[in-house]
Amino acid sequence: MTTSQNKSKPPSSNPATLNQAEEAEVAWQEAKAFYDSLASTKKPRPPKPQNAVTIAVSSRALFNMLEERRLYEEKGVEDYVKYQEQHENEPLKPGPAFPFVKALEEVNSKLRSLYPDSEELFDIVLMTNNHAQVGVRLINSINHYGLNIERFCMTGGKSPIGYLKAYLTNLYLSADSEKVQEAIEAGIAAATMFISKDEIHFSEEQLRVAFDGDAVLFSDESEKIVKEHGLDKFFEHEQQFENKPLAQGPLKCFLEALGRLQRKFYAKNERLNCPVRTYLVTARSAASSGARALKTLRSWGLEIDEALFLAGAPKGPILQKIRPHIFFDDQMFHIEGAQELGTIAAHVPYGIAQKCSKSNLKANAQPQ
Repeated sequence: MTTSQNKSKPPSSNPATLNQAEEAEVAWQEAKAFYDSLASTKKPRPPKPQNAVTIAVSSRALFNMLEERRLYEEKGVEDYVKYQEQHENEPLKPGPAFPFVKALEEVNSKLRSLYPDSEELFDIVLMTNNHAQVGVRLINSINHYGLNIERFCMTGGKSPIGYLKAYLTNLYLSADSEKVQEAIEAGIAAATMFISKDEIHFSEEQLRVAFDGDAVLFSDESEKIVKEHGLDKFFEHEQQFENKPLAQGPLKCFLEALGRLQRKFYAKNERLNCPVRTYLVTARSAASSGARALKTLRSWGLEIDEALFLAGAPKGPILQKIRPHIFFDDQMFHIEGAQELGTIAAHVPYGIAQKCSKSNLKANAQPQ
């Protein structure tokens, strides 16, 4: 037998003839073959984190767990875990992030149809401080709704924030305002989820994401001018610095990630049928301060599909028309106005406007 023939032959599966490295290789190949044999009937394999747009969602943002949280607060962790184990075959009800996650998976499906081998996809991670014993109910609920969530981080009562960077998180959604604040301070795009007060129909064909501008996509530089010097000075400032881009805000990186996936559809001549649509919904007025916002996005090489300048008018009616799967804003009165008209809103605790107390946030938020 020639040397080249020896090289082309796979390692022997006879344990007596294998060294440690060969044993590890055989074990890996056998495990991979088993996983691949399931691939045709199971959910798609998650993409590698370095290639994906990773969305970390807490269990109480993904599911409605108000009753379970009440039990935890009244009777403690042991009774809470026991209850979850006793009810592990009962699927949890959808929470505020549920429609958003479903829409992400629809985008993934369309991306896979255009790019079968690409790993530039959304990857949803369940990031929760629940105990591992609760995991069975969470897994059963995810399977009940047919969600493709394979990565879990369950920290057993400890804050999961330290794991966000390890998971290469692009966006963290939670119902716990303190954890969201902690994530923002760590430089991670994050928002506190609020469930709408009315049930509305969301698009099943298109992911719709609406952003406020200042202190969300942009820094709070301009809001500081308003707070400290009033609107007249603000308008003067914005016109004076119209050609100077605003500094980036906490969710700029998420808009950037959405744009990266949108361009994959554009490259296939699918711009008009793109399943991702973005909106800028801002209290700025177009004539007095809108140009700087648009020129800032242009300087970043980012597009926004629709820009709505409301000049201080309420955002709720516009959002009711758009019906976004999620709306990000830094000011609670905009969040509350959106909720009143059925929009699922997410609060970004960033910038000078953050004067609402933590107790007020907790009173309005669904607990983590």
